[in-house]
Amino acid sequence: MRKKLPTVLATRPVDQSRFLKAEQVDLEYSNGERRTHERLRSSGFGAVIIVPMLDEDTVLLVREYATGIGSYELGLPKGRLDQDEAVEQGADRELKEEVGYGARDLRIISTLSLSPTYMSSMTHVVLARELYPERLQGDEPEELEVVPWKLSMLHDLLREPEVSEGRSIAALFIAREYLAGRYTPCR
Repeated sequence: MRKKLPTVLATRPVDQSRFLKAEQVDLEYSNGERRTHERLRSSGFGAVIIVPMLDEDTVLLVREYATGIGSYELGLPKGRLDQDEAVEQGADRELKEEVGYGARDLRIISTLSLSPTYMSSMTHVVLARELYPERLQGDEPEELEVVPWKLSMLHDLLREPEVSEGRSIAALFIAREYLAGRYTPCR
């Protein structure tokens, strides 16, 4: 079911936001060259992206409006960590808010940067297994559609026009390789 896109009422530049702030960084490289770079600094406590496995081959995806690209995107549940919240706690909370499940088995299997050249934020990839139904009230403006997908059919997911978010794609491949025994985290 295609949802109607939200209406953009206005746009305006901001110097800072609740989540990010821009800063300039003056550097001198080992060859003496000097440059000033700009980067976005996260003002948060990190983020999580969760790979919720309903069974050994079924991952749960969510369809959510992506303001940055102005369309609905199919990807993994994700969110920011709260102050003093462990990665696993944040992953379980986000999973309950966005998908309606908790997990008895949560494992950090990787950490990803979104764009390390100009952003400082890092996202922890958390594999969630042994799911059980439980819902928490989230901060999403509309209910997210939960879409089950076979991890063994990941190659078909990449053909979907609503799948473009790099963190979700990377996390799904990392999880698939971890579950197949071909990848071991460096922890």
